[in-house]
Amino acid sequence: MTYDLVIKGGEIATATDRFHADIGITGGKITALGTGLEADDVIDATGKLVLPGGIEAHCHIAQESATGGMTSDDYRTGSISAAYGGNSSFVPFAAQHRGMGVIETLDLYDSRAQGSSVIDYSYHLIIADPTETALNDELPTAFERGVTSFKVFMTYDLMRIDDRQFLDILTVAKTHGALTMVHAENSGMISWISDRLVSAGHTAPRYHAPSHPALAEIEAINRAISLAALVDAPLFIVHVSTPEGAELIAKARLSGAKVFGETCSQYLFLTRDDLDRPGMEGAKYMCSPPLRDVPTQEALWRHLQAGTFSVFSSDHAPYRFDETGKLANGPNASFKQIANGMPGIGIRLPLLFSEGVGKGRITLQQFVALSATNAAQLYGMDAKGSIAIGMDADIAIWDPEETRTVTVESQHDAMNYTPYDGWSLTGWPVTVLTRGARVVDQGTLVAKPGSGQFVPRRPVDMTGHPGHVVPELDPATNFGAKIAP
Repeated sequence: MTYDLVIKGGEIATATDRFHADIGITGGKITALGTGLEADDVIDATGKLVLPGGIEAHCHIAQESATGGMTSDDYRTGSISAAYGGNSSFVPFAAQHRGMGVIETLDLYDSRAQGSSVIDYSYHLIIADPTETALNDELPTAFERGVTSFKVFMTYDLMRIDDRQFLDILTVAKTHGALTMVHAENSGMISWISDRLVSAGHTAPRYHAPSHPALAEIEAINRAISLAALVDAPLFIVHVSTPEGAELIAKARLSGAKVFGETCSQYLFLTRDDLDRPGMEGAKYMCSPPLRDVPTQEALWRHLQAGTFSVFSSDHAPYRFDETGKLANGPNASFKQIANGMPGIGIRLPLLFSEGVGKGRITLQQFVALSATNAAQLYGMDAKGSIAIGMDADIAIWDPEETRTVTVESQHDAMNYTPYDGWSLTGWPVTVLTRGARVVDQGTLVAKPGSGQFVPRRPVDMTGHPGHVVPELDPATNFGAKIAP
């Protein structure tokens, strides 16, 4: 058989196996795994690890905040940074704001992504204005376009939905096989504490941490799980930052609930002490939920190891440390006026490899599952996330022995800082392919903007997650009442 490309001599790892083999690629697909495969175009991966390309499933690219601030990375710079970090596809958010239609939102993000991304992409749709038209007409249309995950916020005044709206969205998503994602923090708790901190003159970035208490996340996660249970709908809880929140997810999963969770790089590698830096330096480390402490890091690692978290993400939310981003409201803005979020799309996988695989916290197979396979399965990207015949040839070749020092320039994004500046990490991706085409080759970008394609996604698969019907909605126990979805 003739192949367009053969990757020879490397050790392949999937979410379940490790083995040595050559990979034959034809027409952008993996068409052979074996030995002695030949082609005119060969990548010698001797001494390297050959892994599925990462899927960054939580990032904010070319996205306005509800207050009008734009992230610094567009689909060109964001996808380039992702590729240098070992990712062959990503799923940024398409954010609906109040007054915008759902289809209008998707069309807007299509215009931003098409012709710009160097890797394949899809969208999670953020729903901030769940009108009757949006719920009954537009969300089903979005689903038909292959956008099968919808995100909602339980906090932020201009984005949050109330519990009844949440139930409406969960029900529509369930009906059409979509997955509802949620930013779970108690808005009232946060605003109550924040107002009192500011009134007392506590405005520095470090006060962002106490303004978002762990209890605000714990309560909201519990409420979100309860709302999803009421209508037996799938739920994905993003950026979990507390052990108690993780325990709620683990308990729900053990009961058979259709509940999933993720944690992010910053919650494993940074702490609230980073917010307490001189001047406004702490603003670089502001994100929501906020950074916690070392005991929390240790607990979240245990949940990562135990499988509580299906996905490990970056929550890349790039706002430059200048007047266009973090300091848009002036050099002395209060913590309430500073954009939340930090960059991380290019460093997510090197961090997890170096500090997870390299230090014996997780296996290489767990790394593959957390970086690619689980996201592909959960979000319906059936042709991605594994190395097998018939799959897209989305591949990252890693040098497990290479040690580098992290710099701003090494991230290849549009940012002027990285929270991990100066960190020394061992294990780096050197070549990344999307659908068999080189995106980054031996550290050099070779793909052109626009080479990435939109990936329509299938419905969420809840096999193995039986869920349950609450008695009050079961005609057998509620006097025969049939409550329509």
